Amino acid sequence: MEAFDLTLQIVITVVAGISAQVIAEFLKVPSIVFLLLFGILLGADLLKILHPHDLGIGLEVIVALSVAIILFEGGLNLQLRELGRVSGSLRNLVTIGTFISFLGGSMAAHWLGEFPWSLAFLYASLVVVTGPTVISPLLKQVQVDRRVATILEGEGVLIDPVGAILAVVVLDTIINANATVLEIGSGLLLRLGIGLAIGGIIGWLLSFFLKKSTFLSEELKNLVVLAGVWGLFGLSQVSRSESGLMATVMAGIVLRASSLPEERMLRRFKGQLTVLCVSVLFILLAADLSIASIFALGWGSVGTVLILMFVVRPLSVFCCTLKSGLNWRQKLFIAWIGPKGIVSASVASLFAILLTQSGVNGGDAIKALVFLTIMMTVFIQGLTARWVAKWLKVTSSEATGAVIIGCNPLSRIIARLFQSEGESVVLIDTDAKACEEAKKDNLEVFQSSGLDPEVLEEAGIHSMGTFLALTNNGEVNLVLAQHAIDEFQPPRVLAIFPHESNKNNHKISPAFMTQVSIKQWNTYIEDQQFKLGKTVLKEEDLSFQQAHLDALIRTGELLPLLVKREQSLQVVNATEQWKAKDEIIYLLHDPRPQLLKRLSGANQASRLALEKLPQVEEVPTKLDFLQKSSNK
Repeated sequence: MEAFDLTLQIVITVVAGISAQVIAEFLKVPSIVFLLLFGILLGADLLKILHPHDLGIGLEVIVALSVAIILFEGGLNLQLRELGRVSGSLRNLVTIGTFISFLGGSMAAHWLGEFPWSLAFLYASLVVVTGPTVISPLLKQVQVDRRVATILEGEGVLIDPVGAILAVVVLDTIINANATVLEIGSGLLLRLGIGLAIGGIIGWLLSFFLKKSTFLSEELKNLVVLAGVWGLFGLSQVSRSESGLMATVMAGIVLRASSLPEERMLRRFKGQLTVLCVSVLFILLAADLSIASIFALGWGSVGTVLILMFVVRPLSVFCCTLKSGLNWRQKLFIAWIGPKGIVSASVASLFAILLTQSGVNGGDAIKALVFLTIMMTVFIQGLTARWVAKWLKVTSSEATGAVIIGCNPLSRIIARLFQSEGESVVLIDTDAKACEEAKKDNLEVFQSSGLDPEVLEEAGIHSMGTFLALTNNGEVNLVLAQHAIDEFQPPRVLAIFPHESNKNNHKISPAFMTQVSIKQWNTYIEDQQFKLGKTVLKEEDLSFQQAHLDALIRTGELLPLLVKREQSLQVVNATEQWKAKDEIIYLLHDPRPQLLKRLSGANQASRLALEKLPQVEEVPTKLDFLQKSSNK
């Protein structure tokens, strides 16, 4: 093939890949769906525009270097703190889960797909992985509970090199039939060990160099990391074939743990490279696929994939998460999401060539079965993930808990209310005295700026349902809320701010009411001029109760804090539409002198408020600490 034709092939591949990404982003579906469709459409069986085999050994080079970047970026996105919370489940999925998937996939391929045991084991080793190239974009679109997302992302990144190394060991065993069990096991452990060692050492050296090289621009540092990743990948591959994948993952984890100042820019750059690599690889590999070879597999192979999806995967997940603390909904969603990705496709394509060169039949059939597995898992699991997540109620919109910026009296009351409902809550403030007051109430506190992303991460913002900016400065609150959205995109972001300051930003909701003087309410709390109460809106009196609630809010007598709706506790939005059965927790301004309050009974709300707000119920005893704290 002439140079111009090769150039045209690459150009068409890149344009098709990025076009698939754009369409997928617009339709909110996994990009691999359109990458596979476009690749097959442009391939030799249909439009005959792309001919990846004409690239020769260059295709293998593109695959190897691209997979190295993809896995490094996956490791770079893993957080040790987040992984620590699910380390048991993750460890089990990468070890026990791999064994269950390997054994179950082998039996299904042999008995249903009618593959000989050697090829059945090879197929199973190729599909034990769950590709981060599919899962990561999928989780960005579906936005599931952070703990579930961490397990799926961690499994996808960590199991890819394990699966690839396992597949190489199985391939070596097929080609070298005289290999002993000891040789097979030592080969697997040796590759893992070499990858971990080289990735860890060079990753640390790379982070050390980047921290000391203050003379380098941020753009050049990104390219230094790219060169370092390919360098350590090559070194590891030379030391032992297929150990480079584990080395790149380990280097990414080490760099993330070293807290580089330019970490976010580096992650953004590597994320863009990953999108490009995934786009090019899937288009090329799908274009090189023979549709006839897939149809030649027969219904037994379809049954093999179905068993892998609906029997082997759930069995693996439920065994590995037995003592994890995850509820059945979370386990079921993890069991449902097991799409295969670029590592399975690329290694299968490479193995098909190697088996043919070694005189072993069945290479093309294995490649076809792997691609059938990718297509079925992506189309069935990927396209239904959003509906399954909503049905199981594991989306981030269902996330509980709150990160509150500000340790003022009002913030502490709201934090204790969340805490009393068994929800996680963290306060952040720069004021040492205010932080000490919060600690006296047994609240988790970080004395720091709410703009510090590392503090927000440590506070667990990824797993919290609400971010609330509640300082005395409305403009600062807007900046804090916008920063949280830009960096972490919490499900619910609320703040106290001047109404006219945020006309064009609909992602930040005004908390409590349109205009609220947080200083005034903090003064009421400090002067003990408040009453904490709650009311439940009833269907038969809904309009009457709504009218009186709104009247009290407009006059500034009542500040609605939280609403409990369908067992979900949320901070009240200024534009809240009250519904029947809503349980509203509020603060009521009680301006009576202290002596009069003592004479009339401190636990009674004002007569006017009770008249205007029927069906007021006393807050349960577990919240009495708030009233007691006001009497200190």
